[in-house]
Amino acid sequence: MPHPYVLLSAAVSLDGYLDDTGPERLLLSSPADFDRVDEVRASVDAILIGAGTVRADNPRLLVNSPERRAARTAAGLPEYPLKVTVSGSGDLDPAAQFWHTGGEKVLYTTDKGAERARALGLATDVVPLGADLDWRRLLTHLHDVRGVRRLMVEGGGLIHTQLLTQGLADELQLVLAPLFVGDPGAPRLFGPGGYQSGRLRLLETRRIEDVVLMRYEPTAPGTGPLPVAADHHWLALACELAAQCPPSDTAFSVGAVVVAADGTELARGHSREGGDPVVHAEEAALAKTDPADPRLAGATVYSSLEPCARRASRPAPCARLILDAGVRRVVTAWREPDTFVAEADGSGVLAAGGVEVVVLPEFEERAKAPNRHLPR
Repeated sequence: MPHPYVLLSAAVSLDGYLDDTGPERLLLSSPADFDRVDEVRASVDAILIGAGTVRADNPRLLVNSPERRAARTAAGLPEYPLKVTVSGSGDLDPAAQFWHTGGEKVLYTTDKGAERARALGLATDVVPLGADLDWRRLLTHLHDVRGVRRLMVEGGGLIHTQLLTQGLADELQLVLAPLFVGDPGAPRLFGPGGYQSGRLRLLETRRIEDVVLMRYEPTAPGTGPLPVAADHHWLALACELAAQCPPSDTAFSVGAVVVAADGTELARGHSREGGDPVVHAEEAALAKTDPADPRLAGATVYSSLEPCARRASRPAPCARLILDAGVRRVVTAWREPDTFVAEADGSGVLAAGGVEVVVLPEFEERAKAPNRHLPR
């Protein structure tokens, strides 16, 4: 199911701490960076913090700039983003500032936590997620029910760790402060867990007074039927490649990317690439890989359109080429319609050959865009 774009935001000391153990919150960001955070808050639909942060910091979690709030209102948005917190127990202070400042609030909790939260009279919409907290269900509810398309997550460390280890964070905005904490009892940004392999991609570095902002995005594909954030990034690239195809009235415009398990891009291609009027995207991409490359067995092929099961222009359809390459996972945006081939079922061919096929329908319109001129 579609999820919001999840942006993790945090400031840490040089030795990786979010705070010290003193009674007052340790201010890690500079004044200019606090203003940048305010700007990011104003740009999102919702801001999320964990119950531990509500208890420890008693934050208001607002957009502080009147000009930014006015700009949101002028754009038809609420003055403040939706404020979200998560608590398994539902045991939160009804007098906390979180509930009594800003606009709408929502608490995601368990079934038992919902009973406690309602008994406490918390000034919020209470949404139970079942016997346990389920991040995918939470994000789907935010997207489908609350209309959240961009979600900013401001902590704490446990929340950041859970979202990253479950592959649900699209971006990490990390500010590095020039000081040390050195207290083993102080909270750290990330805890132990089963993080995805591979290096994150550095999107930006920026000096802001005496701190440094670093923006990263994950690159490692998922490993099964559940998509991770990097799957979205790579499939978006495949859709962008589809838009580069020379137009045709007799074939689809498709883009494809082959990505190793550690997030290394092995190859990319698009329909009719290099002046070849009949080459398909997956075919073009796989032709650039070494058939003996052991990384292909753990790779994922991203294709804006379901790989073809039958074709007249080449001896082997793309589904067969993928199987022959040893790839065992494919992520696509759009099932092939009957425009040129009746009852095409490349996904079925792949699945029968042991390939995990993941369809992300939220990208379907992007995949269709360069093919609008074709008969339906």
